[in-house]
Amino acid sequence: MAREAKKEQQELTVEQKLKALFQLQTMLSKIDEIKTLRGELPLEVQDLEDEIAGLSTRRERIKTEIAELKSAIAGKKVEIEAAKASVAKYKEQQDNVRNNREYDFLSKEIEFQTLEIELCEKRIKEFSEQEQEKSEEIEKSEAGLDERQKDLDVKKSELDEIISETKQEEEKLRDKAKDLETKIEPRLLQSFKRIRKNSRNGLGIVYVQRDACGGCFNKIPPQRQLDIRSRKKIIVCEYCGRIMIDPELAGITSDQKEDVKEKPTRKRKATTASAKTDK
Repeated sequence: MAREAKKEQQELTVEQKLKALFQLQTMLSKIDEIKTLRGELPLEVQDLEDEIAGLSTRRERIKTEIAELKSAIAGKKVEIEAAKASVAKYKEQQDNVRNNREYDFLSKEIEFQTLEIELCEKRIKEFSEQEQEKSEEIEKSEAGLDERQKDLDVKKSELDEIISETKQEEEKLRDKAKDLETKIEPRLLQSFKRIRKNSRNGLGIVYVQRDACGGCFNKIPPQRQLDIRSRKKIIVCEYCGRIMIDPELAGITSDQKEDVKEKPTRKRKATTASAKTDK
């Protein structure tokens, strides 16, 4: 089957290849138009999703920090109770000392445990303040998260609405484009896609307009125009690299070409008339 497909591709004339390429471009350009219709919405949705993910991560981190502060406060309270118990014990022992040396030792221990209690109370105060700050921070974070979620829901709704309106048409165009791609030899198709990707307007193949390239509008030498009209080989613009075809192959009628030619003529007459008026 693969050999038969290759055989069919080789049997295509240059004219048929060019026609298939132009038809493919028409399909791809219509798909691009549908994407343009969606505008910046997909990017806006992606940005909002990233922002929400970041805010959610930050909220979870703050919650973890609050839990750690609460645990630290609880730990300091336990240390205070232990220190108070030690103070009470040392005071009781002071009543039964046998000499001044023991009394002084117990006094120092009581003083040390009292300082430990004061230090723990100071730490509890600091941790409580930090916990309060973190709680306020998480409230703001959650408010921002709710606001961004609402924005995301609105943007997603708009995007889903546009996609639902254009999905069927886009799928049909993509199917037609895939079908056309199977008729074009891989090397030519790859070159066309590369040219199309590098061009600003997404055109990889253009037709000749008024003896000039339809992509960059540089003049085409007469002999090269004859080669394009003969449809015997693939001709690319030496300036922009786009593949060129004659207007008839692109489906442009002689009437349409005349309309294109008439517009600049009218402009020149108007300019001449205005020049006479000035004189």
